[in-house]
Amino acid sequence: MTRDRSPALADIHDVQVVVVEEERGGTSPAAIGFGLTLAKAAGAHLTIQSAARRLTFDNPWGGGFDDGAVEAGNRRLDALARATAVRAAGDAAQAGVVCTTEAPSVSFPEILARLIARAPLYDLTVLDADPSAFDTHRMLIEGAILESGRPVIVVPPAHTAFAARRILLAWDGSAQAARAANDALPFLRAAEAVEIVAVATEAEIHASLPGAEFAPHLARHGVRVAVTDLPRAGDVADTLRAQAGRLRADMIVMGAYHHARVREFLFGGVTRALLHDSPAPLFLSH
Repeated sequence: MTRDRSPALADIHDVQVVVVEEERGGTSPAAIGFGLTLAKAAGAHLTIQSAARRLTFDNPWGGGFDDGAVEAGNRRLDALARATAVRAAGDAAQAGVVCTTEAPSVSFPEILARLIARAPLYDLTVLDADPSAFDTHRMLIEGAILESGRPVIVVPPAHTAFAARRILLAWDGSAQAARAANDALPFLRAAEAVEIVAVATEAEIHASLPGAEFAPHLARHGVRVAVTDLPRAGDVADTLRAQAGRLRADMIVMGAYHHARVREFLFGGVTRALLHDSPAPLFLSH
């Protein structure tokens, strides 16, 4: 899927990757490798923003340090962000991908504001899901999904290359789940197998076969689709993880919603739990 351009992905023309530079010992964020191989498969333009999260003397990460120490830390982060951008540009050129890179040195609120303002300008945004910096990434993910109107792919640390052979589509019949599925159609059409998975009570499964009503729509779009209804028992996130493992899923597609006061994802805390520990990249749409 990543070797040659995929006709099914021809509608994807612009991919943005945003990473926040931290001291990771020279390792490249998974989102960059994933975004690069996705752009190659789609024949898309790739924009990489490697942002240095600028420390200030009065923020909690700068506490206990003098101005000189904070500035030294900022210079180090700036250098790491630039090195990440240069390395990504070289990898893109070698892969034959047209790539634009940026390495701004800005505060975290500015990083978030830039992401929200610019995500609508791309077909999709790729972000990291690193449990070691979960709060930072959660705010970026929520901002991108809920404010931009564009889908986001969230990449766990081990997934450094794009693949879409087998996809699990989490289904609850909501408008958000339908929006995510339709936003993900290029990937669903490219897949060898798509499994609609509904986690429901035994009564709901016997009464309506959740997910079966949506399968004909996907089939008419050329998607090779099957439906699996799983009984609701125990932790739903664990159920989805196990099913993704059985499918050997390359991607999980889910809808996202928020309440009036509190932002919350599909199935309440399920997506949040998967962001902590997902067996595959998450395609999220609102």
